[in-house]
Amino acid sequence: MKTSAVKNLIALGEGFTTEFKRSGTSGLGREICAFANTTGGVILIGVTDTGQVVGVKEHNRLKSEIQAIARSAEPPIAVEVSSAGGILCVTVPEQHIKPYSFGGKFFMREGATSQQMSRNEIRQFFFKEGLIHFDETTCTAYDLGKDLTPTIWKRFVKRANIPDKMDMVTALKNLHLAKDGNMTLAGAWLLCDDITRYTLRAGVTCALFRGTTNVHILDRKDFTGDLYTIYEDCMTYMQSKLNTALVPHARGRDERLELPEDSLREALVNAIAHRDYRSTANVQVHIYSERLEIITPGGLPAGMKKEDMGKKSVPRNPLLFGLFYRMNLVEQIGSGVKRIRDLCRDYGVAEPLFEISEDWVTLSFPRPGEKGSEKERMEKAQAEAHEEAQVGVKSGRGIDSTGEVTPEVAPEVTPEVRLMLLVLKREMTRREIMHAMGLSDEKHFREHYQQTAIRLGLMEMTIPEKPSSRLQKYRLTSKGRNFIEKSGEIP
Repeated sequence: MKTSAVKNLIALGEGFTTEFKRSGTSGLGREICAFANTTGGVILIGVTDTGQVVGVKEHNRLKSEIQAIARSAEPPIAVEVSSAGGILCVTVPEQHIKPYSFGGKFFMREGATSQQMSRNEIRQFFFKEGLIHFDETTCTAYDLGKDLTPTIWKRFVKRANIPDKMDMVTALKNLHLAKDGNMTLAGAWLLCDDITRYTLRAGVTCALFRGTTNVHILDRKDFTGDLYTIYEDCMTYMQSKLNTALVPHARGRDERLELPEDSLREALVNAIAHRDYRSTANVQVHIYSERLEIITPGGLPAGMKKEDMGKKSVPRNPLLFGLFYRMNLVEQIGSGVKRIRDLCRDYGVAEPLFEISEDWVTLSFPRPGEKGSEKERMEKAQAEAHEEAQVGVKSGRGIDSTGEVTPEVAPEVTPEVRLMLLVLKREMTRREIMHAMGLSDEKHFREHYQQTAIRLGLMEMTIPEKPSSRLQKYRLTSKGRNFIEKSGEIP
């Protein structure tokens, strides 16, 4: 720093960005940390509080001590140390990995002094100011060499639509998931098998309660894989616990969840993407007899008000949210709340209610109609389907002399299974079959469609030796094709 610039600083006196220190390095870590947590500043060693220049000796030794002090901060702070006559100038540029601590304590510049703050206070301050994004910070617990296994990377490549031949390091760098050889927290959350190894409360808890309060818990699951898998597991949980009706139509019957699946998906993605990952709480999904709640820790992101919801988007974790969009978990950036409301309205159910406090956002979906009515309709539809299937038994129909299933098959081939065989026009994954049939409940599909068709020999796995392989697909057997052909419809 030039001598003239130093003289100007002294003339202005101590302030928000300038600190005078008579000699030595005692207490210097506190001052460096305070400047790093604000907009930066300059510390002049060799100047008294009144602005008198007394100077210091052994500049080279002091420079080494100052750099060591700055490096001992958490995380290390970059400083520039220079001499201007007898004065030693310590310049603390604006830092970008806030907040910083020194000796396990946090300091902020307030006026012309440095004040100690608790970690919670400094965290809240920076979040309110929108100066830091937790998802972009380095995850020191993630070891790129050990934790990023070929299996995890291959899974992520498929989900994030990364070209197969692209170098892994290049892809991570271009997606801002890794920097300077370290994984960011967003990267750790998406490329792991257990998210709690890196952020203890980053999982999601789902629970089913009896009645309208959380006094009597009927079922609870904690999901702690990677964020994409957590999202899928939570959706499956909600689908399995909510009521489902079988809606008849010309080709058979379709399943209809009591609440719009797409609306639940959007709400769950928003909760996972916008939550405060520094909170000691996790995202919670609570299912009661008359409502479903998705509870997000952290309140609204900086810059958002309740009246802004549905009109603008301010991501708390922009890097993570952008990756969710790339992975097709987000329909359209900025449309979440409006889309949730529109989907409920179009589905013919009540719009969800928002309850917002400083630390929480709760989205409550009222469950429709009379208690149990959806379940009763589903049971009635299943009973009707079973009654239709009994016709084959009463007329003496069954298996022909060749062992092939005839169109007048055994009672176990329900109209639902027959419909599945009709849509199975090629080798298809479970998800593709369910999508083609308009189904959403995986457990119901496995029990009432998939397992029945396989047991009767009408459908088979393409990888039978690995039933749970993620590459698993299903196809018609010769018996299944024969059944369809004899019923007059060839897929």
